[in-house]
Amino acid sequence: MTTSYRDLDIYKISFELFIKAHRLSLRLPKYELFELGSQLRRSSDSVNSNIVEGYGRKKYKNDFVKFLTYSQFQ
Repeated sequence: MTTSYRDLDIYKISFELFIKAHRLSLRLPKYELFELGSQLRRSSDSVNSNIVEGYGRKKYKNDFVKFLTYSQFQ
């Protein structure tokens, strides 16, 4: 049994990908850095946020599944 969302394998994977995406987005050309880079950073963070929020609602199965589904389609 997990005691925190940080124990979930999917969270660990998504957080690692978020870090990689963030670093790569900062290497974009200047003309892409602020628009595309910002969008990339926000969307990769959104996956983690939905996993965390869904975990917080785990006792409400429908909400839990809904937030995990949101994180899948980011």
